[in-house]
Amino acid sequence: MEANPEPTLADDEERLAAFAEHLIEQVDTSIDGWVTRSVLAAASAGGVAVIEDDLAAVIQQTRAAAMPEIRRVLRADVDTGAGSPLAALRNAVGPMTDHLDRWGAVRPPRDEFLERQFPGDPYQLGPAAFSDFDEDLHESGLVWGAARAHVHLRRRRESDCG
Repeated sequence: MEANPEPTLADDEERLAAFAEHLIEQVDTSIDGWVTRSVLAAASAGGVAVIEDDLAAVIQQTRAAAMPEIRRVLRADVDTGAGSPLAALRNAVGPMTDHLDRWGAVRPPRDEFLERQFPGDPYQLGPAAFSDFDEDLHESGLVWGAARAHVHLRRRRESDCG
């Protein structure tokens, strides 16, 4: 009986691409819930009521702001330094922020670090982890990140060896 051969670098890259496509689909599917939860929580904390019917446009604008960058980052070659999918989501909070401002929500106090690191996110809507965006993405985000690191390290190891 022949042992299974070790996966090649090409196999690992193919698996990474599959993990990325799965994560892209999950992010796209989860934007509705993230926007709804985030805006309703921020509006409530900011002293305003939001009618959920008003959120359809915010959801679409947020999706339009986030998904091209999500696709670019997740499909990028590991050696390009394309950025982070979480940063792409944090950078897509503009439509939610604009609507909260228009509705008159009070912005929460922020410390100097948050002001400096996330100047475009005054309501602190951006996720720090995939589980902040959607709990169901926690494992997929970890798997994609581990696969990305594995491919990166394997490329280095193979280029160093010959």
